[in-house]
Amino acid sequence: MKRILPLSLIVIAALMLAACGGVNDMAGVAGGAVPMEASAPVMDVVAESAPVSDGAGVEAASIERVVLKNAQISIVVADVEGRMKNVQVMAQQMGGYVVSSNLQQVYASDNIYVPEAQVMIRVPAEKLEDALEQIKKDVIEVKNETSSGEDVTAQYVDLKSRLKNYEAAEAQLEEIMKDATETEDVVNIFNQLTYYREQIEVVKGQINYYDEAAALSSITVSIIAEEKEKPIVIGGWKPSGVAREAIQDLIYFTQGFVDFLIRFIIFILPMLIMIAVPLYLAFLAARAILRWLRAPNLLNLLLWFRKPEEKTPPQENEEKK
Repeated sequence: MKRILPLSLIVIAALMLAACGGVNDMAGVAGGAVPMEASAPVMDVVAESAPVSDGAGVEAASIERVVLKNAQISIVVADVEGRMKNVQVMAQQMGGYVVSSNLQQVYASDNIYVPEAQVMIRVPAEKLEDALEQIKKDVIEVKNETSSGEDVTAQYVDLKSRLKNYEAAEAQLEEIMKDATETEDVVNIFNQLTYYREQIEVVKGQINYYDEAAALSSITVSIIAEEKEKPIVIGGWKPSGVAREAIQDLIYFTQGFVDFLIRFIIFILPMLIMIAVPLYLAFLAARAILRWLRAPNLLNLLLWFRKPEEKTPPQENEEKK
C-alpha cells in the first residue's frame, strides 16, 4: 500500500492528459494535428457549450459571452431626498437591490446648505437601459451619463475549466482513499484532498461573483440639488461672462482683505507692539542720560575734580610771584 500515493499522482496526471487528448482528437478529425502544449482546460470547456465554427469547419461549442455592465449618471433635481427614495424603490421593484446610499449637506453658490445624495444600486442587466430612463425622467438636467462594459469571458472559461479539473482530482483521490490502509498514505491523501477542496471553494466563489455581476448591472447615481446649480442672482439680474468674473474677483478680494485684517489685528499688531515698546523705552533712557550729561551741575562737578594747580585762579598765581 506504500505505492498508493505515487499511484494517485499518476492517475491524476493521466486524467488531465486524457482531457487534453479529447480535444486533440477533435482537432485531428478536422484534418489538423494539434500540439500537445495546447490549453486543454479552456478547449475542454468550450467544447461543451453552444456551437462555434473552427478553421476546418468543425462545429464545437462555446459558452455565452460574460460581460459586466456598469453605468454612472449625475442628475439635477428639485427634491433630492424624494428622488433618492424613488431610485431605491425602483431598484427593488426591478428585482435588484441598493448597494449603498449617502445623503449629505453641501454649500450652494449663495453660501447656503443644500442636500446632495449618492446612491449605488444593482438591477438586472437586461433592465439597465430601462432603469437609466426612469432615473432621467422628470429631472431638471442630466449633467453626465456614462456606461461601460467589461468582457470577462476568458476569465470565466478558465475558472470553469479549473473547477472541472479540481473536482475530477477530488473524486479520484476519494476513490484512492477507500483502498488506503497505511496511516501515512491516508494522511497524505487527506492533505491532498484538503488542498483540492479549498481550491474548489475559491474557484466557485469567483464563478459566483462573475455570475452575479453579469446578471445584475451596477448603477451609481449622483443626485444634485437645483439650488447648487443656480447662478448668482443680484436684484433679479444674472451676471455672466466678464461681469460674473468681476463679481467673483471682488468677493475673493473682500475675503482676502478681511483675512488680512484679522491676521494683522491678532498676530502682526501685538508682535509690533512687543518690539516697539522696549525700543521706545531704550530711546527715552538714552535721551535722559544725554540730557543729564549736558547739565551745568555736571560741568561744575567735572571742574571740581580737576588737578589742584588747575583749580588756582591765574591772578592769584601772579601775585605770589
